[in-house]
Amino acid sequence: MAKIAMKTPLVEMDGDEMTRVIWGWLKEILIEPYVELKTEYYDLGLKNRDETDDKVTVEAALATKKYGVAVKCATITPNADRVKEYNLKKMWKSPNGTIRAILDGTVFRAPILVKGIDPFVRTWKKPIVIARHAYGDIYKSSEMLVDGPGKAELVFTDAEGNEKRQTVHEFQGPGILMGMHNTEASIRSFAHACFNYALDQKMDLWFAAKDTISKKYDHRFKDIFQEIFDSDYRKKFEDADISYFYTLIDDAVARVVRSEGGFIWACKNYDGDVMSDMVATAFGSLAMMTSVLVSPDGFYEYEAAHGTVQRHYYKHLKGEETSTNSVATLFAWTGALRKRGELDGCTELFNFADKLEEAAKNTIEEGVMTGDLAVLSSLPDIRKVNTRDFLLEIKKRLDKLLV
Repeated sequence: MAKIAMKTPLVEMDGDEMTRVIWGWLKEILIEPYVELKTEYYDLGLKNRDETDDKVTVEAALATKKYGVAVKCATITPNADRVKEYNLKKMWKSPNGTIRAILDGTVFRAPILVKGIDPFVRTWKKPIVIARHAYGDIYKSSEMLVDGPGKAELVFTDAEGNEKRQTVHEFQGPGILMGMHNTEASIRSFAHACFNYALDQKMDLWFAAKDTISKKYDHRFKDIFQEIFDSDYRKKFEDADISYFYTLIDDAVARVVRSEGGFIWACKNYDGDVMSDMVATAFGSLAMMTSVLVSPDGFYEYEAAHGTVQRHYYKHLKGEETSTNSVATLFAWTGALRKRGELDGCTELFNFADKLEEAAKNTIEEGVMTGDLAVLSSLPDIRKVNTRDFLLEIKKRLDKLLV
């Protein structure tokens, strides 16, 4: 059969370690035989980010603005150990943080549910979608090591040169400092994205923060959400028979664990980072979570929500067999291809993405899966396969669906 033609390229952001290996195999086995793949390629592997002084990350984000849809592999955010391992010039910031700061918007993460992989939380029956604010907080922070006694101040100088000062802490000895920010424009975009997504999915929306402690920073999030809901969305939510409410994040955690799921949980940037991992793991696996950044300007960036699977990569380098789950990476590609097909009016590409996802789910539900799922599955007959063979098993089922 003829390959599916693409009108507009995807922005392709390659990554690191085992996910980079999977990225190449996935394209080779499940995409390029069926699609005349057109991409604007950017190598976001750690070595190339170091060699380009991280300019490649900015270029990839700007290309996403140009073409509208991007797909991203998992990447390393280096710590001190990684700086030594890769002999880096400096401890580069999170590429995801850089991209999200440029694109703004909201990251929506949802579990990929399949039969035989049961949630660890026995009450959960429906998906829980994490809506993560994708700008600011610690991901755009400034940090400082304090060597000894002194006073730390928060200083704001307005456009006329007037200063506001507030003491942060009187240090009696060494310590650490962090300054972080957000903008009302970004918070408002976040709120609108969450309310619109809830209406689109017909799901209740929760927003959680800690306004009792953070009486200005978190409280401003709370107030903006409530203001926008009251002015623009209350009637729409009533008509759709869905609800919105705010609660403290510690209360939200307790409610989530006791719930049956079926709602959107909106979180600030760092809270969403942590809680999406918790939700993904409790549903079964970090590698079974979709993730898409939705910009208020109509840009989309699809990625896997997990890391680069470092331990498996070292085994792979030694020639040892691995059994690494590639489903989240696959769903990043299908999400991007589907959105590209939707925006370009290419029904074939849209339908191909649906079929590929169906083939992946069928593979697992028929008992063929990677090691992380095999230990979780309640299916009676399970066949554990290695990383590449799992993709080949998906291809067998995809071919049948395409006939």
